[in-house]
Parts: sequence; structure tokens; C-alpha cells
Amino acid sequence: QVRLVESGGGLVQPGGSLRLSCAASGSFFRINDMDWYRQAPGKEREMIATISMSGNTNYADSVKGRFTISRDNAENTVLLQMNSLKPEDTAVYYCHAVIQNRWSRSYSYWGQGTQVTVSS
Repeated sequence: QVRLVESGGGLVQPGGSLRLSCAASGSFFRINDMDWYRQAPGKEREMIATISMSGNTNYADSVKGRFTISRDNAENTVLLQMNSLKPEDTAVYYCHAVIQNRWSRSYSYWGQGTQVTVSS
């Protein structure tokens, strides 16, 4: 059973920083793309950052220059460093990954979500 477990959310003041972590566990062959999404109250879930297995990254315009996605392939983890946080960054943040099993079939997995609240 493959699982993604997130940690690192919480309450932070505007201008502050948080780091989210997501670890994959279970039996699998390879993790392909890893992403972070977020969903604010009353809004649709949006992808904010993605990183390929080789380390290529892309960001939503709303977080570009403030957030940094990285991964550790040896530890099967993906991180999201969030700096200069704004109240509009308040949302539930979800880790997502496309994971390939030993039979070369790929599946989409989601973490349980972690709340990030930016408020003074």
C-alpha cells in the first residue's frame, strides 16, 4: 500500500516562512512527478509547484519567486519551502505523486492534506 504523508503546516504571520514535507512509503518501483496543490475555502484545488524525477521544476505565477519545491529521491520525499507568505496563501496543501509499480503501471496518489494559515 503506497501512502503519501505530509507534515509541516501550521499558523504563521504574514511575511513568515513554513516548510512542508511529504514522504512516500510502501512498495513501488519509482516515483515520477511530484507536486504540491492547494485548496482555499470556496475555491478549486490548484497546482502550485511540480518537480520531475530529474529535478525540473515549474511554479504557478502566484507563488513564483516565493516558494521552492525540491525532492530527495533517496528518501522518497518532496519539500515545499514557502517564504514571504501572504494571507491569500491560506489553504489546505496537498502532496501528489505519480508512482510506478514494478509492473510498469503508474498511479496517482494524494496525501491527506495539511492546513496552512497565514494571519496576524
